[in-house]
Order: sequence, then structure tokens, then C-alpha cells
Amino acid sequence: KITKELNPEYGSIQKLYTRNTDVIAFCEDKVLRVLANKDALFNADGNPQLTSTNRVLGQAIPFVGEYGISKNPESFASYAYRVYFADKNRGAILRLSRDGLTPISDLGMKDFFKDTLPKSDLILGSYDDSKGLFNLTLDGQTVSFDEKVNGFPSFKSFIPEGALSLNNIYYS
Repeated sequence: KITKELNPEYGSIQKLYTRNTDVIAFCEDKVLRVLANKDALFNADGNPQLTSTNRVLGQAIPFVGEYGISKNPESFASYAYRVYFADKNRGAILRLSRDGLTPISDLGMKDFFKDTLPKSDLILGSYDDSKGLFNLTLDGQTVSFDEKVNGFPSFKSFIPEGALSLNNIYYS
């Protein structure tokens, strides 16, 4: 078999992202770490000889928490080892880092996102390298998350159609 099956209860895979030697699979209702390029032994053709390869996707390990990326892969943004995204179905903004999934929307903005996310048609995430901000645009308003203050310090005056950082300059 050359396919990898995930639990259908997690919904469809919306985004794949490589981090170190693993693949992160963002499903509608779950986020999983899939081991990749690890050595595996298997019986190639039913004979007792074993074959070794590192061209394999291994075990899928779900992150703790009942969150996914819904059907909004455009909300995804990454910087260094941190990944940010929105779960529209649960009204939450999340950060995936070394310590797992954290609902950063709970840091002073829980009610705002619970009310705003389900009604939003556009949920666009981007990361501003020069200022160290995760910017999230929701139908006509942009809000920023700052790791230094561990919260959402400001709304922005711009509404990007698309945004990215390149060589420490933020383009939108």
C-alpha cells in the first residue's frame, strides 16, 4: 500500500506542513504528527527476508486537544517552531509549538473569536517577522497576537488580501 489512512472522524486533510523530520497533518477536526523518513522494517513479498527503508510515513500521533483547522487552511501561518491557525468550528485561534496545542484565543479574546469566527467568510493568517506578530484577518478587521505580551494587543488598520514576510519585511 502506498496510502496512509487517518481516522475518518477527523475530517479531510486541509493542510500538510513539514517540521523537522515529521509531517503535521491539519484535518478539519484534529491535528496530527505523522512520523516521516524513519527507518522501517517490513516483509517485502511474504518471504522471511526483511527489507529496510526510510521512505515511509509512519504512525500518526494526534496532538492533545479537540481542535482542527476546519476548512480554513488560509488561516495557517508559521514562524520558527510555532504554527498559528484558526478553528472556525470551535471559535478558537490556536498555536502549535513544542509544548503542543494552545488555544491563544483564550488569552483575553475568547468571546470575540467565539462570536466572530463562525460568521467569517475570510480567515487569513500571516506572520510579520519584523514585528513578531501573528496577524489574523476576519471579514473586515485584522487583529494581532504578540508572543511578548502573550495576548492580542491591537487591531490593525489594514485588511490584506494576502500577506507574507520575506527577508524580515512584511508585504501585504
